[in-house]
Amino acid sequence: MDDISALIKEAKPLYFARKKRNNRIKAALCSLVLLLGIGSFYPKGESYTMSYDYYLFGTEFSVSENTSVLEEMGLPVDEYGLLMVG
Repeated sequence: MDDISALIKEAKPLYFARKKRNNRIKAALCSLVLLLGIGSFYPKGESYTMSYDYYLFGTEFSVSENTSVLEEMGLPVDEYGLLMVG
C-alpha cells in the first residue's frame, strides 16, 4: 500500500504539469485558428478611400443667396434665416 501511495505522490505533480502544458497548447492552437479565421475576412489588395459622397447621395439641395437652406426645407425661420424655436 505504501508503494502505491508513493507512486501517486510522485506522479501527481507530473500529471498536473502535463495537463497544464496540454491546456496551453490547446489555447494557443484555438487562438491561432481564430486569428486565421478572422484574417480570412480581411480584404486583400483592395484599397478603400473614404468617400462620403456615397452616404450623401440623393440628399443634395441648392443654396440660394436670398433664402436659407432651412427655409427651402420647409422649416419655420425668422427674418435672418435662422430656425425659429418656440
